[in-house]
Amino acid sequence: MFDTLNLYNFAPMLNTTKKSRPLFWFNVLVVYVLLQFGWWSYLMVNQNKEIYILKSEVNLLKHDSPTDIITKGNELNSKLHSKWIMIAGEGTVFIGLLILGIIQIRKTFKKETALAHLQKNFLLSVSHELKSPIASAKLQLQTLQKHELDREKQKEILANAISDTDRLNNLVENILLAAKIENNVFTTHKEEYNLSEYITEGMNQTIESFNYKQKVVLNIEPNIFMKIDRTSFPSIILNLFENAVKYSAHNSTITLGLKKHSNKIILSVTDEGVGISEEEKKNIFQKFYRVGSEETRKTKGTGLGLFIVNYLVKQHNGVVTVKNNLPKGSIFEVVFNSSELA
Repeated sequence: MFDTLNLYNFAPMLNTTKKSRPLFWFNVLVVYVLLQFGWWSYLMVNQNKEIYILKSEVNLLKHDSPTDIITKGNELNSKLHSKWIMIAGEGTVFIGLLILGIIQIRKTFKKETALAHLQKNFLLSVSHELKSPIASAKLQLQTLQKHELDREKQKEILANAISDTDRLNNLVENILLAAKIENNVFTTHKEEYNLSEYITEGMNQTIESFNYKQKVVLNIEPNIFMKIDRTSFPSIILNLFENAVKYSAHNSTITLGLKKHSNKIILSVTDEGVGISEEEKKNIFQKFYRVGSEETRKTKGTGLGLFIVNYLVKQHNGVVTVKNNLPKGSIFEVVFNSSELA
């Protein structure tokens, strides 16, 4: 089976904070600033009016000539008008910057709140995903311990237990790899491999280890060589394949293809499952995101698989896209450019 990853502490990735209380105090602060601004504007306008009235009275007392009084009065009116324009301009700039700041901060709050919600769902999902194979494997081993079974039955139970531990191992690998990506400590070491043989051997062992209900077809062109990171590259294949299995009905067909076209290598996984709506295609490669239809929510998953795929594909100078398979299902296509060809 494909090589596994080394362990890494993933606790920082799961740290979440409550967003409602900071948002409440932020709204209180915004209201306070607006009230203070309104009060400041009121005081400034009143102060300018009072100063204008006082100076007008001084002008009347200081000058005897009507011409001088009118001239000085016009100067006072001009200065008052200029100050009002200054106050209005400064107030407009302040309000404009304040509104822009409020919009940006609220966007950030909403984004963080959405991420916290996704992380909460991830924690709930991963708790179940971790417990299920452990409980199943334990039950299988307890059955062997407590009962005298024939050789064939023992082999069957052991195979199921190994399948559960493999499932648990794959889940842990995804979590640890996502933690490395999150903490910017992931590195690759690429070497030349016969990708055709590598994928064929790995998939054959994977299919043999798991009792898939779908028909799996390998459409692999021979002798395609590419520089890959042997440690992480299997995660691209396994996550795309497991994603297809997860959302495909029993007895449907899943096709894993590999071909070379011009100076590009194209890896594809085609299924006949529920498909992905156009609105959600742009979100499926985000961390913790899961397709939101009721049909797909019932399936197992943590929302990390496609996030990992997208990151690893980029590390191998490739691009992953998803399109519709006709009449139904999805096609995930990974295109690696010439820089990775052997």
